[in-house]
Parts: sequence; structure tokens; C-alpha cells
Amino acid sequence: MSPSDAAASPGSPRERARTLGLYGLLAHWDEIEEDGWLPRLLQIEEEERRRRSLERRIHNARIGAFKSMADFDWTWPKKIHRPTIDELFHFQFIDEAANVVLLGPNGTGKTMIAKNLAYQALLRGYTVRFTTASDMLGDLAAQQTTGSLNRRLRRYCNPQLLVIDEAGYLSYDNRYADLLFEVVTRRYEQRSVVVTTNKPFAEWGEIFPNAACVVTLVDRLIHRAEIVPIEGDSYRLKEAKERASRKRKARPKARGKK
Repeated sequence: MSPSDAAASPGSPRERARTLGLYGLLAHWDEIEEDGWLPRLLQIEEEERRRRSLERRIHNARIGAFKSMADFDWTWPKKIHRPTIDELFHFQFIDEAANVVLLGPNGTGKTMIAKNLAYQALLRGYTVRFTTASDMLGDLAAQQTTGSLNRRLRRYCNPQLLVIDEAGYLSYDNRYADLLFEVVTRRYEQRSVVVTTNKPFAEWGEIFPNAACVVTLVDRLIHRAEIVPIEGDSYRLKEAKERASRKRKARPKARGKK
């Protein structure tokens, strides 16, 4: 290592330029290191790298469209513990490699909360993958070789946060149960999983009939997990009824027959 390299401490302008891969600048460092434009150039490059990194991670996360938590109607569910939900957005559970289970009937906001958790985790620098249970298991089951399956498993096992939406809405055979077990086992006590489900874990035998691994799967999923029950009627059904009512009122009244 040269004396000049030894002088480049972490966080120094020279080290920042090296991290950014600005080798042209580094080749002429002695000529430019005192120039007033250099700090601003490094700042612009770093901000642009962060922006592109975030865009790439958002794209890879596959979250899709969602409403902000600012639009969540906390008065609609009959039961929901808001302080627990708010605490999840501090993301201590990710740092602890703990899991989260959002449990409740259809239309009570589970997916909205899960997508907001995924997005806010991305903004804080975590790697994230969002998927429905059916998409993930179908994707894994479609792999024809052990090598391709292992590559696909890494897609779901490597991110710091994996969100599995809509577990329990369909029934699956033993092959799918084994694949979900493999994902949960590989992530167990190492990386966090957020699951939304409409079925209590006592009924998960209905999701995977005759699968021998269900008990162990559930045990590993709920070990050190925050289980958040939500009770209430479907908000989507409420909105649909209100929309239909508005349309009926807006239509001109039919004239009586003569």
C-alpha cells in the first residue's frame, strides 16, 4: 500500500471517490483534491447511486400498487391494536430476525399494512421481496431441476424481509407444503417473514391437507413472531356498496309507464 493510500481514511473524499469507482478522478487526485467543486461532485454521485439503488430494490421487491398508511381507516376494523402496528414500522423485528403474522378475514387491511411495511423497509435500506403465497409456490414448483430450484429459492430466501401475502386462500398439495417449509426453514432465525393469512394456524391443515410438515412449518413460523389479529367486515365490500349506492342516486329516475 502506498503512503497516499494509507492516508485515505474511510469517509475521506478519496475513499468516497474509490467507493464510487471514479477512477479517472483518482488518477489525477493530486491535481484536483483541493478544487472546490470536488465535494459537490462526490455528493451528487452518491445521491444518484442511492436513488438508483432504491429504484432497483423497489423494482426487485415486486410490491405493486398500494395505498399509504395515511389512508388506512383505523375506525373500520372491529379489532386492531394500532400501537402494535405502529411498532412494526420501527423494524426492530427485522433486526431480530423475527416474523410477523397479520391474521384476519378478507378485506380488513392486511395486505395494505404488509405492502407499507415492505416499502418502508426498502426506504430504510433493507432488501425486500413481496409475493403472494400462490405466486411463490407456483414459481418454485415449476422449476424442473435441483439447480434451478435452488436458484429460485435464493430469490425468496436471500432478502432481509420476505412478505408472503394471502396464505390460506387456496389449498395446496404436499409438494407445495414442502416448498413453503423449505423457504421458512432456510430463513428461520436468520431473516424475517411477514405473512398475511385469513386462517388461524389451527386450520392450516386445510391449506396443506395430509402434509406431514405442517406442524413443524407453523412452529418455526410463529417462533419469536408477532401475531397481529384483525377482526371486522370487509372494507372492500363496504366501498363497493357505497359506490353502488352513489351510482343509483346519480341515475335519473325512471318514468312510470303510461
